[in-house]
Amino acid sequence: MASPAPPFPFPREYHFPPFFTAQTNLTTRHAQLTKWSALVLAYARHHRLFRLVLSEAADSDLFFNGRIDRRLAVADIRQVIDFLRKDGRAEFLPPPPGTKDPAAPDVVFVYWRKPDEWAALVEAYVEDTAQKGSVLTLYELTEGEGTRGTEIHGMDSDLLLKALNILVKRGKAQIFGQEDSLGVKFF
Repeated sequence: MASPAPPFPFPREYHFPPFFTAQTNLTTRHAQLTKWSALVLAYARHHRLFRLVLSEAADSDLFFNGRIDRRLAVADIRQVIDFLRKDGRAEFLPPPPGTKDPAAPDVVFVYWRKPDEWAALVEAYVEDTAQKGSVLTLYELTEGEGTRGTEIHGMDSDLLLKALNILVKRGKAQIFGQEDSLGVKFF
């Protein structure tokens, strides 16, 4: 049985009330957004979160410090995510069809590793395990025994597809099959 992960070490700013209030000075605001961005990425990496649901995030310990009873406002959370997005570290997912307000996407990928970094890890795994020329299912890559103990084990399947598509563009892989049974061949 695996031991539970140690608690996330929040930075010292997280315990100061002004950290949760949007600063009006532009230089201070930029520094604040930079620190929030680093916090979001570190938190997501620690907990292996690949997506954030913004409508639920305001109540998570990431954006709500119960000890000092302060929370980051939803509009400020969106600004942090937008700051990450401009740096290539976040991407809004399109809302599902039939969503009430399609203009306000609610789910975001958080790239504590960018898709091209994940592509390099997948490629290294295939190389290290001598599986070039093999066909692997997406399930085998993210949930299989062979990937247990590697960074790609437990990876979000949509993010894996993004990484694999990078390898396809580089001529290192080919994806085939139907949506529920995709396979990938590595070259």
